[in-house]
Amino acid sequence: MHIRINDVDFAYGSVPVLHGITADLTGPKFVSILGPNGVGKSTLIHCINKVLSPTGGTVMLDDRSVSDISIKEMAKIVGYVPYSANDTFPLSVVDTVLMGRHPHSKWGSLDQDLDIVRETLEMLGISHLAMRSFNELSAGQHQKVMLARGLVQQPEVLLLDEPTSNLDVRHQLDVTKMLKRLTEEKKILVIMISHDINIAAKYADEIIMLHGGSIYAVGTPREVITEENLRVVYEVESKIIDDDGCPHVILKDAVPMNET
Repeated sequence: MHIRINDVDFAYGSVPVLHGITADLTGPKFVSILGPNGVGKSTLIHCINKVLSPTGGTVMLDDRSVSDISIKEMAKIVGYVPYSANDTFPLSVVDTVLMGRHPHSKWGSLDQDLDIVRETLEMLGISHLAMRSFNELSAGQHQKVMLARGLVQQPEVLLLDEPTSNLDVRHQLDVTKMLKRLTEEKKILVIMISHDINIAAKYADEIIMLHGGSIYAVGTPREVITEENLRVVYEVESKIIDDDGCPHVILKDAVPMNET
């Protein structure tokens, strides 16, 4: 799958959010989008998955404009895992995850759909929650169920908005390693918004760093995660050390206000 983002702008009313975003992303690959709050990370993802329509520019999936692809067809191609499960579902975990199979469902497909759900729950280590009510789960369990719902779509592109935000450190690592493995085993393009720079540096193949609604830097973790870039984009002083070939950030202090 090839995503071409060409000079995309987006504004909420009169408030501009994205300016001139241009990027080429080809899977299989693990891409992490970094940047401070309010720079347009979620908005960019929503322009890719057709939740939002750019106010300028185009988004292409394999040379087809997103605007020309139906919602149902998009759901077969692009999976989406939201930041948090604000919605409530008076359903079991199995039925909640099964909702992700809707774009592929046809008469007589239920057994196959349930097999895919079972395999995904096992992969995420949450099979024991299968018959629990979604509304009774913890925030971390909610997040894993929503991740499962995105994965059962069997998409060519998987978009994730901070999928590890409600998980403890061990499960953050487990989920991120699993996503990295999916790019290799399932040959999909994974695009994940993250606030954990070090996890992104360790597992991402490519990093897009946003600043002020535009792409400030793009490239490998070693190319993008630098002390100067963190100083400008995050307004922090840091020290970058080598961790088995990956940059590792040690935060030192915030940049003084008169120097930003």
